[in-house]
Amino acid sequence: MTTLDAYPGASIGLPQAGRGSLASWRARIAALVLDWGASMVVAVFLFGTGVLREGGWRAWMILAVFFLQSAVLSALTGGSFGQLVARIGIVRLDGQPLGWPRALARAALICLVLPTIVIGAERRALNDLLLGTVVVNRRER
Repeated sequence: MTTLDAYPGASIGLPQAGRGSLASWRARIAALVLDWGASMVVAVFLFGTGVLREGGWRAWMILAVFFLQSAVLSALTGGSFGQLVARIGIVRLDGQPLGWPRALARAALICLVLPTIVIGAERRALNDLLLGTVVVNRRER
């Protein structure tokens, strides 16, 4: 192990702790649970309880709401609803703003599930590796 690889996030230039450091698994999972729960509540409010038990188009409304809130909030604020509450966010490794194309692609890849559960180095899922992004802490420690 080299000095650069002494802690998670070191090899991609992130600080060891505090703002901008690699987000923990706990925070990432909490954000995903919050996102899904909020999407369920909004979908039930907009389309009725059928989204929870019926087939057809209603069965897809929770996922549609999840996709929209994740993409829109990520493009505008650098994180989904759950990520904002968990005080984590998405940043590009090149320091540029996330932007609409990456936010839409990232939300779509998360909805596909598989790219999200294939984890590579530095706690980066396949969607992050493909898009040049990483999930970091927004709070000071």
